[in-house]
Amino acid sequence: MIKHYILHIEPNAQHPWDRYVLRDPITGERPDLSQLVLQGVNHEAGAYLLAVDVNVQVLERASEADAAQSNPLEVSTVKRGFPHAS
Repeated sequence: MIKHYILHIEPNAQHPWDRYVLRDPITGERPDLSQLVLQGVNHEAGAYLLAVDVNVQVLERASEADAAQSNPLEVSTVKRGFPHAS
């Protein structure tokens, strides 16, 4: 299973949990990695010894100027209206 995420690194962040932020590129939510592993065992009850392989491939890197202008927490939304019948 291949998932795509955006990693934002801010070594000077005020809080330690904001220094390395992994987010879903569409929803902006932080991934729940335990849910991904749960999918791997088909949600079946039991105790498992697991090997989890994390393969990181950088698809694109924003310049520092671009990263400073973007807010990793900002997720744009599109509202679409339906025409009303007259």
